Amino acid sequence: MLLLSRLAENLYWTGRYMERAENTARLLSVNYYATLESATRARDHWRPLLDLTGGETALRERYGRIDARSVSAWLAFDRDNPASIASSLARARENARGLRDRIPSEMWEAVNRAYLNLCFETGAVLDRDGLFEYCVAARDASQFFFGIAFATLPRDEGWAFMRSGQMLERADNVLRVLQARLEQSGEVQGVPAAPAGNDPAARMVVEQRWVNVLKGASAFEAYRKCEHAGLEPRRIAAFLLLDDAFPRSVRYSAENLHDALGQIERRHPGAHPELLRLSRWLVARLQYAAIDDILEGGSPSLDELLTEVNRVGAAINAAYFEEE
Repeated sequence: MLLLSRLAENLYWTGRYMERAENTARLLSVNYYATLESATRARDHWRPLLDLTGGETALRERYGRIDARSVSAWLAFDRDNPASIASSLARARENARGLRDRIPSEMWEAVNRAYLNLCFETGAVLDRDGLFEYCVAARDASQFFFGIAFATLPRDEGWAFMRSGQMLERADNVLRVLQARLEQSGEVQGVPAAPAGNDPAARMVVEQRWVNVLKGASAFEAYRKCEHAGLEPRRIAAFLLLDDAFPRSVRYSAENLHDALGQIERRHPGAHPELLRLSRWLVARLQYAAIDDILEGGSPSLDELLTEVNRVGAAINAAYFEEE
């Protein structure tokens, strides 16, 4: 018998929300310190991050301004923002609470501890310059939670649903980060080459933006070990999209998502073949894609890949969580 729909959905969304909290924490800490170190306008650093989390309108309505402090508060611990770290952890805890008899006690304790420690902070964090420590704590809480799951959760349907939520959220995040970075300053079609001329300041700005993209995915060290040609935007995009060994690349996430859905399908053969077809198609497109096609408006483009990821998510919801 298929895992009860409510339990499967709780596990799936617990995985998504814990991954989302970690992703937001990484991006927030990287961009916050980039604004302190950069000579460019702070708005240039915050705009892509805000685009990932719903744009500027809600933030401006809430705080009346857009600056480092308001963006940090909005993305870190403002519970009115559904994409903030605190909101993600609170929703993960709410889903996990319904699973207390289904998951190891250590997993519940980890998410509950993260909620108690991080979801009641206020602007005092910024007053004491504690944003970095807050983001590190959120990142570590997510890694601790998934580490416990990896070590103690039986590899049954529950594991597969949680894993599918985690991998879907990860692929979606990386695609949105790349999309936001490429759209900044009109970089919609393709990745720009080094700045025209020999302006070292302009070149440094471009390189720093792409370093931030790598660090936001915890990919900086892994990229430098694999690529020795320097910080070339096209190579960075290819690494984050198509590398088959880096755990946070879109291809790796899509392959693990397909494996998790396949595990569920093997227990119930033929139940939802269309869902597996969609996930397999996403994997195939990433396996055989050329980075030039992706970045220069070919097929698949970044928009198409993001649409495919969202289509798999909608299919999971329709197949397992909306059945009568």
